[in-house]
Amino acid sequence: MSSTSSEPGSYRDRDALLAEAGGRARRYLDGVADRSVVPRPEALAALDQFDFPLPDKGLDASEVLALLDDVGSPATVTTAGPRYFGFVIGGALPVAVAASWLLAAWDQNVGLSVMSPAGAFLDRAAMAWVRELLGLPEGTVGSFVSGATMANTTCLAAARDGVLTRAGWDAARLGLVGAPPIQVVVGQEVHTSVSKALGLVGLGRDRVLRLPVDDQGRILAEDLPKLESPAIVCLQAGNVNSGASDPFVPLIEWAYSQGAWAHVDGAFGLWAAACPEVAGQVAGVESADSWATDAHKWLNTTYDCGIALVRDGQVLYEAMRAGAAYLPAGKDRDPMSLSPQASQRARGAEVWAVLAALGRDGVAEIVARHVALAKRFAAGLTAGGAKVLNDVQLNQVVVSFGDTSTTDAVVAAVQREGTCWCGPTTWQGQRGMRVSVSNWATTEADVDRSVAAILRAMRQAGTG
Repeated sequence: MSSTSSEPGSYRDRDALLAEAGGRARRYLDGVADRSVVPRPEALAALDQFDFPLPDKGLDASEVLALLDDVGSPATVTTAGPRYFGFVIGGALPVAVAASWLLAAWDQNVGLSVMSPAGAFLDRAAMAWVRELLGLPEGTVGSFVSGATMANTTCLAAARDGVLTRAGWDAARLGLVGAPPIQVVVGQEVHTSVSKALGLVGLGRDRVLRLPVDDQGRILAEDLPKLESPAIVCLQAGNVNSGASDPFVPLIEWAYSQGAWAHVDGAFGLWAAACPEVAGQVAGVESADSWATDAHKWLNTTYDCGIALVRDGQVLYEAMRAGAAYLPAGKDRDPMSLSPQASQRARGAEVWAVLAALGRDGVAEIVARHVALAKRFAAGLTAGGAKVLNDVQLNQVVVSFGDTSTTDAVVAAVQREGTCWCGPTTWQGQRGMRVSVSNWATTEADVDRSVAAILRAMRQAGTG
């Protein structure tokens, strides 16, 4: 490989380099609809080309870019394409990609408004739109974080401090040693991100009361126990397998009757609130104390972008605030005072761009269309002889092809073949394949093509 003695950060060939990057990115995106969703073995083998000794003198920047594209691009999983259904991973909308390019050029740290007035302003404006779209109460504040795990962590840190403050304990100042114990309640099918967040905020992954759920994973709102205060109740909008949401009205009423904080994990399911056709599935969710969701799922921003929202902004501020003599306070609360991280990219600016381009109707249309596509998926697989295990209400489909070994064989065959990508799951004791529809570019033709590929794999496994 050749090398250059040009200084790092030189402007000498900047325009040519950026133009080349744009061209390579466009070519990559032009091909995502037609390429295999999984990289071929030869592409994976070629990744060894990245493993060379750190050069004494830096390589030419255009050579570095070419190596990234020529070797890296073929080895990517095509999550940006319309037939990736393995996890709830939205493909970035064109406006999101374009905005992220511009924001990368801005290179803003929006932790403090004094460092990025535009970034901090757009952060607040985007959060206000998110609150409005989701139908959350006036005064709700929040922060843009890396994803649902950090969003849940942020909200549960606020919940922890909030309920301990009611109990007369200053957790932010004194920590948890000697604090009144907090009772945490979750559903039997709580998402792993909530469990991880509980561990991170010192409440314990396993020191929880698990409530029974129905056949769709919803907490049963009957025979609810008496809680010991202080307490936090964690509810769910969008079960990771079935897509079903807890019955929020009775559960939140019960939580409040027990003096508990009600938190909602809604990484993708919370966006049902933005679509009139399915908003009834999350009725009452607006009454909670805090909510965690993602923009990089159903809103189809680039990675990474989660959203933490708290009804009482002062509680969030007290849990997250940081101060030092060298940190000037802005006129408004700075983003770093509402989130765990100080330095942060301009996630809110990208969310603002996406929401400005989509509008209220555009967000609702994406959600409604994906619900229809999930039902089309289920109907096609059922007609072909597979067994759909869940009541398809949102964007999730769980399907069985027989016993565990057969189902796993079908999933493996689908993943190898490359038309689409769906992952395995075990749900309520049954092995299945999980289909998640969340990419803005997915069409009925993509679903039909994927269904045909899955049914071929099923027949080859001897189940059809």
